[in-house]
Amino acid sequence: QASRWLASMDKLLSRASALVGLGPACTPSITFSDESSRKRVTSYKDGQQEQVLVFTDKDPVAGEVTLKLDPGKRLEHMGVKIEFIGMIEMFYGNYHEFTNLVRDLDAPGELTQTKVYQFDFASVDKQYDSYNGINVKLRYFLRVTVARQYSPNVVFEQDIWVKNVQTMPPEINNSIKMEVGIEDCLHIEFEYNRSKYHLKDVVIGKIYFLLVRLKIKHMEIEIRKRESTGSGSDLYNESETITKFEIMDGAPVRGESVPVRLFLSGFDLTPTYRNVNNKFSVKYYLNLVLVDEEDRRYFKQQEITLWRKEL
Repeated sequence: QASRWLASMDKLLSRASALVGLGPACTPSITFSDESSRKRVTSYKDGQQEQVLVFTDKDPVAGEVTLKLDPGKRLEHMGVKIEFIGMIEMFYGNYHEFTNLVRDLDAPGELTQTKVYQFDFASVDKQYDSYNGINVKLRYFLRVTVARQYSPNVVFEQDIWVKNVQTMPPEINNSIKMEVGIEDCLHIEFEYNRSKYHLKDVVIGKIYFLLVRLKIKHMEIEIRKRESTGSGSDLYNESETITKFEIMDGAPVRGESVPVRLFLSGFDLTPTYRNVNNKFSVKYYLNLVLVDEEDRRYFKQQEITLWRKEL
């Protein structure tokens, strides 16, 4: 937490220097060795939209750091370093670093012109996916620091986005079959073809009405996402409806069967995450909702597991 606070203060002081007209001592930038061939995703940082490069766990993170110095300027420094950081940020103020690797780029000295440094994090651990949620954010980023003795450090950060692929499908993938109902009023059976789906999969199922004594107006199915952060008394659950659509309009009769076909590829879904670094989980549910003529809602929720088959 202390190192995070110091880095934040360095960035704040650098911005303050620029605002009062002193300008940055130098302008750092990062380029990646294979960025032209990498996919990009849109991410949000400090409320701003940006395009960031996609990496997997097995990919090396390598490239160049450029310290741009205006002509005629000189910069005394106490060393230049680059860090690869994996961090979980809770939106109520806590930060947890789970990865931090450091490479020293330059010994203390003086810069008299623009200088370029090579860096390579060949086997850095990226076991978790990047994630930007309601109460939690998991991010990977590179931080360049030019240490200075009597002036604010120059700090620059560049995010990357990590997506990990599960090459083998789940070994066990049973269908979901359940009977639900209200005694003497409603009895239905629903079935989905699998319990685990990749992110571009199709959910296929059917709803079978065994007993109908309620005046059902329509039926819809929802994909719900639940994000859990913290634990014990500090556990926070946030649910959001990713999508919902009507699968039946009008009153069903006994013996009627309603088909379900739901294409997942059109929605902004992540894999299911269970207890990431003991800090958060993300789960998905299929929620079957029946609405009667008095607008009372009856629903049954069933968890499904999502996984990433390809980038």
